[in-house]
Amino acid sequence: MDAKRVVELLYWRDVKTSGVVFGASLSLLLSLTLCSIVSVSSYIGLALLSVTICFRIYKGILQAIQKSDEGHPFKLYLDQDVALSEGTVHKYSDCVLARFNTTVTELRRLFLVEDLVDSLKFAVLMWILTYVGALFNGLTLFILGLVGMFSCPIVYEKYKVQIDHYVGMANKHVKDIIATVQSKVPGLKRVKAE
Repeated sequence: MDAKRVVELLYWRDVKTSGVVFGASLSLLLSLTLCSIVSVSSYIGLALLSVTICFRIYKGILQAIQKSDEGHPFKLYLDQDVALSEGTVHKYSDCVLARFNTTVTELRRLFLVEDLVDSLKFAVLMWILTYVGALFNGLTLFILGLVGMFSCPIVYEKYKVQIDHYVGMANKHVKDIIATVQSKVPGLKRVKAE
């Protein structure tokens, strides 16, 4: 799936497709809050198998009554190649490896305090995440993220001017506060590259 299709999906360009993806994803995540992943996977598999078996029996009875020879109803899907090519696997594994190496390098830089300011920012982030973790579990954060992914882009598209205005004001205030703190606390001033 390319980036253009993801953007169209999140901006609800095709309401039917976006609704199906959003509804199925939200149903899956809400199901996982009630049951284990093994139970949810089993129920989804049973539901899918029930539908395909019923459809196959229905088509078989229909062919027997009409005395036609249409063949297997899922022949089109059975003939499709579903194997991953080596090139595709290498492409995505190289991307994952590059991201992993970048993440490990950045974490090493933060934990070994290469830059004091960045390490302190990371410590504050971890401290805030302890409170977030006390309020929500990971699944709840996934659900909130999913709802945000499908609602924030469309809200921003409708109210772009107002949102940009208030974000600009907040950004200015944050920069002023950071500049004030950096000027008053010794050792926090950034060295400007020449």
